[in-house]
Amino acid sequence: MAVTSTPVLPGLPALPDPAAEAVLGSGLLEELSYAFGGPFHFLLPDAFDRNLAALRAVLAEAGLDGQVYYAKKANKAAVWVERCAEHGAGVDVASAGELREALGHGVRGEDLVVTGPAKNPELLRLAVRQGALIAVDSLDELDTVVMTALGGRARPARVLLRVLPAAQPHSRFGLTGDELEAALHRCAKAGPALRTEGFSFHLSGYDIQARADVAGTAIGLCLRARALGLEADRISVGGGLPISYTDAASWQEFLGTQHSGHYHARKSFGTGDFYPYHSRVSGAGALRALLAAHPEGHDRALADLLRESGTALLLEPGRALLDRAGGSVFRIQGVKERAGYLLLTVDGTSLSLSEQWFASEYLPDPRLISPDADRTGVARTEVRTEDRTGVRTEARSGAAEGPAGAHRAAVGAATCLESDMLSWRKITFPRRPRDGDLLVYPNTAGYQMDSNESPFHDLPLPPKVVIDHTDRPRPRWRLDRHFH
Repeated sequence: MAVTSTPVLPGLPALPDPAAEAVLGSGLLEELSYAFGGPFHFLLPDAFDRNLAALRAVLAEAGLDGQVYYAKKANKAAVWVERCAEHGAGVDVASAGELREALGHGVRGEDLVVTGPAKNPELLRLAVRQGALIAVDSLDELDTVVMTALGGRARPARVLLRVLPAAQPHSRFGLTGDELEAALHRCAKAGPALRTEGFSFHLSGYDIQARADVAGTAIGLCLRARALGLEADRISVGGGLPISYTDAASWQEFLGTQHSGHYHARKSFGTGDFYPYHSRVSGAGALRALLAAHPEGHDRALADLLRESGTALLLEPGRALLDRAGGSVFRIQGVKERAGYLLLTVDGTSLSLSEQWFASEYLPDPRLISPDADRTGVARTEVRTEDRTGVRTEARSGAAEGPAGAHRAAVGAATCLESDMLSWRKITFPRRPRDGDLLVYPNTAGYQMDSNESPFHDLPLPPKVVIDHTDRPRPRWRLDRHFH
């Protein structure tokens, strides 16, 4: 096995993912690229199941009642909703289309939570009719829900009152203190037509202590609501559980060394422009840290406050449920020489790597795969490894693939826009990329695949392929059943 030198420019290797490695090594991606004739995404639902089980395990070990709702906006694929239906998880929806899609794939109305600001009246009517939990964002919205509930329905409307966090007073989401007080009295006045189940909040960012502080406030509001005769026995802390795409050393090295010279056209990014691709605690570990945190003004952990007050915890994660649940595949269809680096053009657009939506960059290193495999079916891929000293090397499996060395390349899209770059960063590859090679961007299921997708230039939207069994010698696949 030939080994190449460590890249000169800072890279960001993805954390090991045996399931994804099995798919890359099977030769399946090359066949699918040929079959579809364009970019596509592959989905690994077993990872979703593991992430859901891990979050539930944290709630169980803390002795808490709760529910996990998948934030559907994170990825439109139907397979995630199907898994929620199978495992009794909920789904967080914010439109009538998302609500219908969840129902159509087997999720009960009672297992839906409806979020989003200034909800469409049609959405509210559907939510009340189906028994979904509604996170009310304004007094006007509350009045609409109450009127709908009083309109002859047999069961009450279910609501959470959304709190405007004191730490983010300029947020467009939530009710102020005065509005909350008015809402509580309106809820009490509505009587049995309305079931006020508790409070929720939207908090931007991934600060665990800040989320614990607002959760502590929400518990206090539950006690206030109970004094008015309302049920108020649960709070929703939303999502915001970070995940790690790479290891701590790689992330710190990247942040400490990256500058405009590392990007095509000397594009400049500040360190604060990037998602935190490494977090000290992530996924289920972040939930555990949240429950262990002491909310401001309290001398006990959040988990203790929830138990002692008899308050259930609701979660609405998206990215944390989709960690290592898929990747995105593009075929190189052009290679140009530039001063000191290459400029690749692939058969898709940056709209399928939605970090560009935030004027940012999706940083985990893509893998370069040759469409040629040897006669045993072993694909020729670059594999990153790390020895005990933490020094990364890159090895190639299969037959020789051309000259080895540090080949730097930025990745552009197949459109007429200068700004349409999948990777502004000059990525170091251990051999020269060439026409027909595949680039596989890892761990893109959470918010990258379709948040910003568009059939620009009449290019088809990349299909999603569900790979159900990665432990088989030959993985099985099918197209996702999303209702287009």
